[in-house]
Amino acid sequence: QVQLVESGGGLVQVGGSLRLSCAASGRTFSMGWFRQGPGKGRVFVAGISRSGDLTDYADSVKGRFTISRDNAKNTVYLQMNSLKYEDTAVYYCATKSRFSGVAYYRADNYVYWGQGTQVTVSS
Repeated sequence: QVQLVESGGGLVQVGGSLRLSCAASGRTFSMGWFRQGPGKGRVFVAGISRSGDLTDYADSVKGRFTISRDNAKNTVYLQMNSLKYEDTAVYYCATKSRFSGVAYYRADNYVYWGQGTQVTVSS
């Protein structure tokens, strides 16, 4: 069993930055960040391999968000820059298992999820 705890969310102005953290207890594999905006479904944001050498991003965040991980701390991060109104959402981190499919963007490839952290972008 793996527990994931997100932190770092909050209220930020358009154009601002936030860094989300996801601390894991237990063994993790490839990990991802997803988000769910008001009245919307959960969508892929970014993914990272177990070693951290491979990453993937949704087109909507490429060039603005960076996913990284510190395996010594068992923590994955999401650095979010140049934030837009449409980035407002609850952000969730998740981890795959050793048996999961390859695609980072598929939510059904992830087996453990955090409770989420709210990010609100306003003027």
